[in-house]
Amino acid sequence: MTRQLSNGRRALVTGGAGLIGSHLVDLLIGEGWRVRILDNLEPNTHREGRPAWINAAAEFVEGDVRDRATVAAALAGVEVVFHQAAYGGYMPEISKYVGVNSFGTAQLLEVIRDENLPVRKVVVASSQAVYSEGAGLCPGEHGLVFPAVRPVAQLRAGDFGVHCPMCDRATVPAPTPEHAPIGGETVYAITKVDQERLVLTWGRQTGVPTVALRYSCTYGPRQSVFNPYTGVIAIFCTRLLNGQPPVLYEDGEQTRDFSFVEDIARANLLAATTDKLDGLAVNVGSGEATSIREIARLVADALDVSVEPIARGEFRPGEMRHLISDTTRIRAAGYEPQVPLAAGIRRYIEWIGGQMDVRDYFAAAETLLRAKGIVHRVGEES
Repeated sequence: MTRQLSNGRRALVTGGAGLIGSHLVDLLIGEGWRVRILDNLEPNTHREGRPAWINAAAEFVEGDVRDRATVAAALAGVEVVFHQAAYGGYMPEISKYVGVNSFGTAQLLEVIRDENLPVRKVVVASSQAVYSEGAGLCPGEHGLVFPAVRPVAQLRAGDFGVHCPMCDRATVPAPTPEHAPIGGETVYAITKVDQERLVLTWGRQTGVPTVALRYSCTYGPRQSVFNPYTGVIAIFCTRLLNGQPPVLYEDGEQTRDFSFVEDIARANLLAATTDKLDGLAVNVGSGEATSIREIARLVADALDVSVEPIARGEFRPGEMRHLISDTTRIRAAGYEPQVPLAAGIRRYIEWIGGQMDVRDYFAAAETLLRAKGIVHRVGEES
């Protein structure tokens, strides 16, 4: 069953200048929607200001989701809100994460409610980061288990495995369903939990349909080449293009589920136009796991360079070891990813080849991450 929206479908895309938001804007406009963008052009991501890819058919508002008057103005006349704006990565600014992600979302919802605005649906960008660890299969009698975050002491000892919480045996990675426990083990993850729970709870209270999309690792054209805390594919590209080796945390065998940005945009459109996902948190991914070491190889092959990655015995506390998205729920609503990983990486590299300023910003960031205690070394005392 499809929820009927008005003929003049009007959307607000917060964070609409960013990776996912800008592709979503393009898709919506292509489908006949009228679109307003609200984006503060965060310097860590948009170092050169307003990017050229912002769709000329969209109304662009430069402003911050933390500013109530700006948010209220951006919501005027809007029917569907795609809330993509967030501060992300492993940056050390705790208060900024909470201010942008948690407070910004709460204020947006409050304005819609208090001003009695005619918003008919809110789709919020959540993340696979809300899971403490991916699901695993116990080789013994415990079946599918949901391990907690790996203790720092275990990682310092060089044991990167994920153990059954009942018998401590090493588990085998398994697709993680939406009913897995959530909590968040980094500041960013905590605020993504905040965002999705705020939106879904608000939706139940107000009767406005809401959906929280838990994105897997998203990549593709327009992923910032300036932000050293952005996705691993972008980081590896900039490192390799500057003759530097990709840096692998742990042993590089941790796995992730990767989604091309256009597929994520299609998932948002689906969530807005069906009621099959209303009121739910929904995984969006490929359902396939790829190791970070394999990502380094795929990127190097696509760039035709032979720089080998390095693993220096470093790790980031709170980072999950394995994550495969169980996509049963969204596939049942009609979603099917369309861009395979290797093809998506090639498309990203074609795009990055046209960028003028492709420096290695990661090297300088590493020092800060170590100083702030975000990166640790095996065998190192706290």
